[in-house]
Amino acid sequence: MVLLAAAVCTKAGKAIVSRQFVEMTRTRIEGLLAAFPKLMNTGKQHTFVETESVRYVYQPMEKLYMVLITTKNSNILEDLETLRLFSRVIPEYCRALEENEISEHCFDLIFAFDEIVALGYRENVNLAQIRTFTEMDSHEEKVFRAVRETQEREAKAEMRRKAKELQQARRDAERQGKKAPGFGGFGSSAVSGGSTAPMITETIIETEKPKVAPAPARPSGPSKALKLGAKGKEVDNFVDKLKSEGETIMSSNVGKRTSETTKVHALPINMESVHMKIEEKITLTCGRDGGLQNMELHGMIMLRISDDKFGRIRLHVENEDKKGVQLQTHPNVDKKLFTSESLIGLKNPEKSFPVNSDVGVLKWRLQTTEESFIPVTINCWPSESGNGCDINIEYELQEDNLELNDVVITIPLPSGVGAPVIGEIDGEYRHDSRRNTLEWCLPVIDAKNKSGSLEFSIAGQPNDFFPVQVSFISKKNYCNIQVTKVTQVDGNSPVRFSTETTFLVDKYEIL
Repeated sequence: MVLLAAAVCTKAGKAIVSRQFVEMTRTRIEGLLAAFPKLMNTGKQHTFVETESVRYVYQPMEKLYMVLITTKNSNILEDLETLRLFSRVIPEYCRALEENEISEHCFDLIFAFDEIVALGYRENVNLAQIRTFTEMDSHEEKVFRAVRETQEREAKAEMRRKAKELQQARRDAERQGKKAPGFGGFGSSAVSGGSTAPMITETIIETEKPKVAPAPARPSGPSKALKLGAKGKEVDNFVDKLKSEGETIMSSNVGKRTSETTKVHALPINMESVHMKIEEKITLTCGRDGGLQNMELHGMIMLRISDDKFGRIRLHVENEDKKGVQLQTHPNVDKKLFTSESLIGLKNPEKSFPVNSDVGVLKWRLQTTEESFIPVTINCWPSESGNGCDINIEYELQEDNLELNDVVITIPLPSGVGAPVIGEIDGEYRHDSRRNTLEWCLPVIDAKNKSGSLEFSIAGQPNDFFPVQVSFISKKNYCNIQVTKVTQVDGNSPVRFSTETTFLVDKYEIL
């Protein structure tokens, strides 16, 4: 078997991580990966495809592909076995099979790939050996660190002993009315018979004392340094400068409310020994004339256990979703138990969940073109007038159980036409003259504030105000999937747990 390269790429053939085991140019490998999606036959369930020069052996991983590029005379059975090992390595370093997660851990994956294949040939290793090799745990390094720490402790003890001797010598000299040799300091004249060694020792001792150093004297002249948190003239000058550059400054009460909202979201979460993070991300594309082109939502429950005595537990999941979401459990989770009783537990009840690491135990996916599933609809109506365009944009919340915070609806503006003239508005706005955008800011959209509108006028054509982009954050998930109870495997005694729920936007556009 001669393995030319191993890569993780998107369905469009874009390389995220690629490791070449023989000498190949970047242009060559990018060309091979770009041609790979075009060669696949969607009607057949093969795991390899061949060209005149190479063979692609691949495995789908949600939105990505794990691809091995080999020569045509390589053994296909060995290729498939190597492919399975590559596919098992990726979840060891990446919590989710997404492009951002793969890119973040690209070097860890490359190091693991090098342990599997060397110079194009498969090494005789398994997953546990790869994990050990990449951790590079060294007994010699531990011994060296232990010896160094012991030496440091002994040096500090010797230093304290010397310091006590010097202090005692100073007190004895003062008691006898003499000046202790070597303690004159840098500014005084040298004392006959004194050496530099005691002075240096005293300086080290003073440095080691855990005392707060005196503040240096400030210069008498004016300081030009930036003062953090200044409320006076510097802030006013900075605001005036922004205004002169065409920036629209929001009123102080809006800024205060924004800072308060930020503080609310920045509050620390009271994490129990069993903590779950429920996260959903939505990707949505709508047409400007109505109609949902595509909506895709991915959700996951991440479990983190910080105390090993709660390792053998089961999660009671309440699923009230009625939208047809597709659920998938982790391979180590008992699927039959989840299907029959909505319980998440390990296949082997004697084993424990990993401690101090985030583990994805359940994930779900929803893909639809049903308009009634849109969380919040955005209607943008630009109409031409004599001097430009009058734009009327409105939102309406369709899911009453949601509460969307920090909603920002971004409308692109034509360049070089100045600031828009705002008519009626629900909420606040921000005009970014550098990026040529108008940001419509709404602190919260919920059942009590489910609709609103914005009207403004500006020079331009109707097509200049698309695509409209939406961003928000919510502490309630879209698919009504929650963990209601956690119990021990032995005895079914309840366990205290905490939950962190987040609903985020990956992409939300009206084209």
